[in-house]
Amino acid sequence: MNRGTVYGSPPPRLQPRNVRDRQFSTVGFGRRGLDPQEVRHFLHRVALELAILQKDAARLNEENIRIKRALRDWQSAQAQARQS
Repeated sequence: MNRGTVYGSPPPRLQPRNVRDRQFSTVGFGRRGLDPQEVRHFLHRVALELAILQKDAARLNEENIRIKRALRDWQSAQAQARQS
């Protein structure tokens, strides 16, 4: 499935190590802390990845339910055919 945008290809998928090892720039002279814009950008990226993963998990769960239902139906049809 292509997840490209009108602006080009998306960045490579985040890996757990990318989140765990992420380093943010400190803000300029006279201020303390991290660059808020850089942190927000990263948080948006993490949120997008989580949304994609949740959507994929839901789709796979639905497919799993469908396959289990089809297998049960097939098993029932086979059992009825043997009884006939």
